[in-house]
Amino acid sequence: MAYSGNKGISRIIKATGYSWQGLRAAYRGEEAFRQEVWLCLVMIPLGLYLGDGGVEKALLVGSLLLLPLIEILNSALEAVVDRFGEEQHELSGRAKDMGSAAVAIAIALAAAVWLLVLLF
Repeated sequence: MAYSGNKGISRIIKATGYSWQGLRAAYRGEEAFRQEVWLCLVMIPLGLYLGDGGVEKALLVGSLLLLPLIEILNSALEAVVDRFGEEQHELSGRAKDMGSAAVAIAIALAAAVWLLVLLF
């Protein structure tokens, strides 16, 4: 439903609940998301320790937080594509491949940020 009638704090509470449900579903159903969450739990404190100043810390942490964010979007895209059928279709394959490419770019970005910040 496009308009639920919820306003103010009620809308915020419901939206928070939906977000929490989405995070739980991603964690339960997506191995890659679980791996990225655990990676973040280890690497974010390391980034906060190794970063020299606020900008470096923000770059190190922010680049890591993009990984599970993009993974959730990729998983949502795959779920929608699969919802419409399991038959092979060029556009379905292209959409899934593009979602996977977005995850790969996010991983490359995080690696580049960490290398550039910590080595140069």
